[in-house]
Amino acid sequence: MKTYVRDVFYDIEIVGEGFPILLLHGFTGNKNQWKPIVKKSLMGFKIILIDLLGHGQSAQPERFERYSMEEVCKDLNEILNVYSLNKVHLLGYSMGGRVALSFVQFFHERVLTLTLESSSPGLMTEFEREARVVNDDELAQFILNEGLESFVDYWGNIPLFQSLKRLPESIQQMLKEERLKNDPKGLAASLRGMSTGRQPSWWDQLENVNVPVHLISGKLDEKFCLIHEQMKKKFPDVKNTNIKDAGHAIHVERPEIFGKIVRGFYLHH
Repeated sequence: MKTYVRDVFYDIEIVGEGFPILLLHGFTGNKNQWKPIVKKSLMGFKIILIDLLGHGQSAQPERFERYSMEEVCKDLNEILNVYSLNKVHLLGYSMGGRVALSFVQFFHERVLTLTLESSSPGLMTEFEREARVVNDDELAQFILNEGLESFVDYWGNIPLFQSLKRLPESIQQMLKEERLKNDPKGLAASLRGMSTGRQPSWWDQLENVNVPVHLISGKLDEKFCLIHEQMKKKFPDVKNTNIKDAGHAIHVERPEIFGKIVRGFYLHH
């Protein structure tokens, strides 16, 4: 259903009853990618599935500044108000994890627990951030110039997603089709506005996160295993789990074990 907040609309689906869990997908994804986990592992909770700005069926504002972490977090806070959700468990994957961690920084009083799948607090140095902004702006222009199909083919072949090629062809095709349902203008604006380079770097704020945190990475994704090890040293209350035989998109590659792990974390808290 379309929910209007702060001059934009979000496409949202709410299923089940119980403690609420807000799920935030990654770049080029949408809310549907969580549904296998929800059906198999998260019964007994109230699940809030949402298409982030520029993705799926949600709005696609023209100004990329509207996609900034602070703006999107304000939207999410208002969505919780609309649905009378005082506090939620928060689970974010990749880009959605960066949104989730940002939301904790802005609205910590609304978060029960934070689960980050293959995500980061941003980039540590100004040099890294400036380089990433240039790279993401060029990639956004590539989407607009070359079209969505060319970009989706490119995106599916970057090193981060090589482990997905071990999945059955039917699942790979489903992932591609879901990516192709996005609008190129929305994706390009999202890539620029929520760029890892443009978002605040939260590395120095992790020690102030006062909710239980669960970091989940795939052992085949060495980059994010290392990032999570660094993050683990800073959070006051943290659990770090590495899933064997999985890469970046654990909830897609190993859905049963991923679901079991997150369910256990929620039941414990």
